[in-house]
Order: sequence, then structure tokens, then C-alpha cells
Amino acid sequence: MKIKDIGEQGLLKKLKSFCPHDIIGDDAAVLSIDPQQQLVVTTDVLVDKIHFSQTTTPPDSVGWRAIAANLSDLAAMGASPVGIVIGLSLPGNLPVDWVEQLYQGMSNLLREYNTPIVGGDICRSEVTTVSITALGQVDPDHIIKRSTAQPGDVIITTGYHGMSRGGLELLLNPTVASNLDRDIQNRLIKAHQYPIPRLDLIPHLWEIMDTHTITGMDSSDGLGDAVIQICAMSGVGAQIQLSCLPCVSIISQWFSSEQALNWVLYGGEDFELVLCLAEKTAKKLVEIIGQEAKIIGKIVEEKSVILIDGDQQQALNLTKGFQHFS
Repeated sequence: MKIKDIGEQGLLKKLKSFCPHDIIGDDAAVLSIDPQQQLVVTTDVLVDKIHFSQTTTPPDSVGWRAIAANLSDLAAMGASPVGIVIGLSLPGNLPVDWVEQLYQGMSNLLREYNTPIVGGDICRSEVTTVSITALGQVDPDHIIKRSTAQPGDVIITTGYHGMSRGGLELLLNPTVASNLDRDIQNRLIKAHQYPIPRLDLIPHLWEIMDTHTITGMDSSDGLGDAVIQICAMSGVGAQIQLSCLPCVSIISQWFSSEQALNWVLYGGEDFELVLCLAEKTAKKLVEIIGQEAKIIGKIVEEKSVILIDGDQQQALNLTKGFQHFS
């Protein structure tokens, strides 16, 4: 059954089953926000053949990844989710089942955070497009920004990088890693298709914080890009230690070390947090998260971002991170 067979109202009727009945139905949703919190809003657009494809991404994964990207942006601000609004542009000959699986993937992830779908819109288009707007709330004293890093801060990543890009490569070229352990293959593919936003870490941040500010963002466009963006916004530089970068050794089992490093720094879509904070606090956070978290370098006054490998240094390249229109 195609969308054109049931029309807009028929599709809306099916999609309303994924939403709370007491919120959906009027021209707009009315949500209650804690009066002591501030509203946080973020939007992402995913386009067929740009952000997903039939080869690499089943429809439930498209939905999951769309939600993960937005929840990751909320986590990067220190916020907790309140609701999700979905805009869909769909060809008339797209199977209805594809859209229902898309919403099922969204719901599967949103259920983990008790977050409802509160509205949206659908229209006809030649290209399938999924637009997500996430609404969150945050304590005004606990907002994480990119612009507050200070010399002396250390830089922490909350998990492995390069995993999603490795998973994408396996999906596009299944034979390239035939000798790689099957569990690792599955882990890489899962990292690409079903990433986990790091909302779980937000409560821990404020439990261990002293008076020092936390600076950060997520790594959706790559670990290297995140460090460079933070430094640019904060007016500082950074020194990254190659030996501390997480996951290079795993990927280099089946690709060159140079390729592994490229994916770790610039692969993108790992949806981890990159945070700058006092060293004492960073060590506490690493202990809470576990072995996947790493202190990878430090913030310095000189306004350059340098990767250090023993006695050698090289500048990180902003243009290697994911850039639209490049």
C-alpha cells in the first residue's frame, strides 16, 4: 500500500497512534515547562540519499538516527527532552509501511527518555525528507556552551569515535572486513544505525561539578570538528594527544592506521559529547563513564588546534569534518 492510496488524512490517522491522545488533535501542542527551567530548541533535517539510503539504513534506523541527532544536541546543551515535532516530505508512491517503521524507530528511542511526539506536518515531495525539532529544558545555571573553554581545561570524549563511519563502510562494502571479528562488525554497524545520545551523562555532570564551567558540544560532525568549533567560539587553542584518541586501534585492525585516524577525527555521527572542564572533575567523569571515555588533550592559550604524536605535531583541518556544500 502506497501513501497515495490512503491520502494525507489516512496517513495522519496512522501516525497519530504514535502520539499522546491528550496532546495531539488541535492546531498546535500545548506543553508545560518547569518555570525554573529555560527552553532549548534544536532542529535537524535528514534527506534521502544524503543522510540515509536503502543500502545502509532501514526505515526504523532512519527514525532512530533522526531522533538521536536531536537528542544529542539537547544533551550537548545540558538539557533534558520535553517533546518532539516531526515534519515529513514524502513521495506519493512511498510504501505506508516505510513511514510506520520510521515512526516505530523514533518511538523506540524516545521511549527510553519518556519523550512524546507532540506534533508535526506532512507534505508531498519528490524526495523523502525527515525534519525533527526537539524541545528541551535546562536549568539556567547548567547550560553547556561552546564559548567558555579556558586554558588549563582538559578535553574529554565520552565514548569511541570512528565507529559510525566504520559501520557505514561495512554496510557499503561488506567484504572489506571479512576477517574482522563478527561481534566487532555488529558493534560498528549498530553504532551507525542505532547511535545512543548521551543524555544519560547529564545528571552525573552536575553531581560532580565544582564551581568551574563545563564547555562542550556533541561530535555529530566529527571529533576534530568539535574541538575546533569549541576553540573558535572560546578564543583558545588545543593540544590533542594521538595516543589518547579512542578507537583508533579497533579500526586499524582492518584498515590502515592513517584511515582509522581519519575516521576517528572526521568520520562524524558518533553522537558522543566533547567536553572541556577542570582536570580533577574530568577524571571523576571518566571513572563514572568507564573505559570508553578518555581525556584526549588540553586547552591552551595559543589559538591553534594541534595533534601531537610523540615529537611530531600537525594542525587539525576544519574542512575535513562534515560540511554541507563542500
